[in-house]
Amino acid sequence: MKLSIIIFIYINVLFGFSQNINHQQWTTLLKKNVSPNGAVDYKAFQKDHKALNDYITFLSLNAPSKLWTKNEILAYWINAYNALTIQLIIEVYPLKSIKNIWRPWSKKLIVVEGKKLSLDTIEHEILRKMNEPRIHFAIVCASKSCPKLQNSAFEASNLDLVLESVTKEFINDQEKNSISKKVVNLSKIFKWFSEDFPKNKAFIKFLNRYSATKIDLDAKINFLSYDWSLNE
Repeated sequence: MKLSIIIFIYINVLFGFSQNINHQQWTTLLKKNVSPNGAVDYKAFQKDHKALNDYITFLSLNAPSKLWTKNEILAYWINAYNALTIQLIIEVYPLKSIKNIWRPWSKKLIVVEGKKLSLDTIEHEILRKMNEPRIHFAIVCASKSCPKLQNSAFEASNLDLVLESVTKEFINDQEKNSISKKVVNLSKIFKWFSEDFPKNKAFIKFLNRYSATKIDLDAKINFLSYDWSLNE
């Protein structure tokens, strides 16, 4: 009997942590306060500030473990980034742009494993180092030119499929990119984070994986202006 208990505890220590993280709290808030087209009801989110704070506290207390899979870690940090961005906005809402907040990406917003983290830290020091360019279509900076905020949390179980979907959706969104066979007018996300994407013709091939319009490998690339107005 004692041996069975020891084995049970060992298995839970070894595998349980990677299976117990659940982002349903975040999905519930997103379903309630974000429309299918990504418009965020920040006023309604303000009424749910306690539930949002509870979810962020949950994240703070359940840091990724070395036993977690890559997808579990990615989902955790993508959800953390998006939830913290919402929290940052509703603390000062109403406002016209996240840029109305002084140095919004540098503010320390969460403590994980004793470290105070900002949005910049999560994006540049954690997510971008995971060699997954599709994160740029999943994390949202509360602005109209950003990818749309999904109205359900990212989960490890279907993360690859969802990242494929949001990447395809963003690239084919004519408000974010304008694509033709010979000329490609892209979101500045591709310029700002160019080192995260393939280079030269390989970059066009990357776009062609998702674009409804197939692009010539020697197409001219331009970058569009960025609309920082709030995504409401």
